[in-house]
Order: sequence, then structure tokens, then C-alpha cells
Amino acid sequence: MGLRAFVIRRLLLVLPTLVGVTLLIFAVSQLIPPNQRAYLYMGEVPKRADVIPETIKKYHLNESVLIQYRDWMQLILQGNLGYSKSGVGMVSDIIRNKAPATAEIVLFSAPIIILVGIYLGVKSAVHRDKPLDHATRTVSIIGYSLPSFWLGILMLVFFFAYLGLFGVGRLSTAATSYVYGIKSTFVQYTGFMTIDGILNGQLWITMDALNHLVLPVAVISVINIAAIVRVMRSSMLESLNKSYIIMAKSKGLDKNEVINKHARRNALIPVITLSGMMIAGMLNGLVITETVFAFNGLGNWAAQAAMLVDLPAVLGFAMFSGVIFVTANFIVDVMYAYIDPRIRLG
Repeated sequence: MGLRAFVIRRLLLVLPTLVGVTLLIFAVSQLIPPNQRAYLYMGEVPKRADVIPETIKKYHLNESVLIQYRDWMQLILQGNLGYSKSGVGMVSDIIRNKAPATAEIVLFSAPIIILVGIYLGVKSAVHRDKPLDHATRTVSIIGYSLPSFWLGILMLVFFFAYLGLFGVGRLSTAATSYVYGIKSTFVQYTGFMTIDGILNGQLWITMDALNHLVLPVAVISVINIAAIVRVMRSSMLESLNKSYIIMAKSKGLDKNEVINKHARRNALIPVITLSGMMIAGMLNGLVITETVFAFNGLGNWAAQAAMLVDLPAVLGFAMFSGVIFVTANFIVDVMYAYIDPRIRLG
């Protein structure tokens, strides 16, 4: 089976998987009383006591489960995820506005996590039981064990409060006023401040955004690099013990070619899975990190919504998370097939 046929076959599985996600989220929502579920269908916070009974009747919230699911799916397909009292707006609009902030952290974190993790994992496996291996494993275990909130607070206290370096939030007060001010001419082309600053010819906005990204990116990178290193090292050790690698060495092939071209390629498969799911998880919202650094992204909003029992926001965030994970799983499958053509035959 060619790569194109494999991709088409996987795409055909995406739709039923997404339907399964909606069924699961809807099933969970059924545990909530109708008067609370009515908030999902309201465009604004109700001001009168008779609004909720009218909404329940209008959207058949006391009808059968099938009818409720049909009505709910009609709203979902229209992009209506309900009104969020924590975000003071429609859930779909809030997700669209806040997703770039979280994605910007991922944009800078993911390459560091993957490239550094793979590099250290390979070096650790190649120099097994040597000082480099012991040092790498020790650092990775420490990094993997550190709670993200503790590391974030530690960096916040040391770099921001004590040294006065870097920033908290997404932008400084001056940059925020310039970008979001009433008379602002700043155009948000992508929602990424580092990119939009360049596109608007305001490099100081880009530098300001980068300054505020340093600490959250550092926390995310330290913790997740450790996981990539451990998986890459284990997978690389397994590849180095394969018969074809031993044979390649015995034939006198260049050591770097054996390691980088043959062993590392096959060792990447489990790392791809971990990386794909890791990036998907980060895109879904870096709840703890964004909360610690007051970064106005999906994670910070999701935390506030949960504390305020904002049902539409929580369910909308769950739906967004499901779509991201299904998409990430599809991309991982395609990368599998590209790296190892034997998977296409499965």
C-alpha cells in the first residue's frame, strides 16, 4: 500500500473517531441537571428566572437522549459551543482568540524539546554506562520528577522577582496598551505576537513577546525534554542490539552512518508517538504553566472556567481537546508510515 492510500484510509477513520468524541462528551453532560445544561444554549447570561425553563423547553432538554444529541450536534456544527461566563463571550470566539497564545509557547517549546531530547537520548545510548550516559540519565530523572508549578514558581522568584529578568504575562503594560488600545493600529494577522510584531514593523513588540515567553518555554522544555530523552535512549539501545545493526558494524560501515542513518531512524518511532501526544497536550492548554506565569492562553482560561463551574467553557474546551488529539493521532500515524513503510502493510 502506497503512502497516499494509507493517508486516505486513516482519514476515513477520523470522522467516526470524532463522532465518538462527541458522544463521550455528550454522555458526560447528561450527568448534569437540565437547568444547568441550559447554559449551553444561551447567548448571554440569563437575567430573569423564567429564561431557564424557556430554554429547557425550546431545546428539548427534557426530551429523549437522541433528540438532545441531535440538537446539540446541530449547534456544534454551527460553531456554537455556548456562552462562557468566565470569558464573557461565546466559547468558540474565546478559543479562537486564546489558542494563538498557547500555540506560541508550543511553537518555541516543541523544537527545543524534540531536537534536544533526541540528541541527548542518542548520545546517552551510544555512550552507555559512561559518564555522559550517567549524567544525562540523572538530569533527565530530575527534570522528569520536577512538578511544573514548583519549577515555574522557582524560576519566577529567581529570574523575575530577584534578578528582574524576563516578564510575566504575555506582554508588558506598554506593549499591551499599544496592541489592544482603543486607538491601536496594530493588526493581529496571526495572533502570534512574535510574528505580528514583525509584520506590523514593530520589532519592539516581537522582542517584548519573546522576553515574556522565556520562562514558560523554559519550564515546559525542561520537564518534557526529560521524557523524550528516556524514551529515545531506551529505543536507541534496543535498535543498537538488532542483528542488522551488528552486521552493519561488522562490515566496517562508518560508525556515524550506522548510528544516524540506520539505528536512529528505527528508534524514532516510539518518540514520534510521545512527541505527537505531548504537543497535542500542550496545544490543549498549558494549565499550570500559564496560570503560574499569568499567561493569557487556553490553559489559564480553562483553569478559571473550572473554578467558576463554567459548564459551556469546560465542555467546549473538552471538545477542542478531543479534536486536537484526534488530529495529532492522525499526523503521528502518517509519520509512522513515512519512516517505516512496513507499517503501511498492517
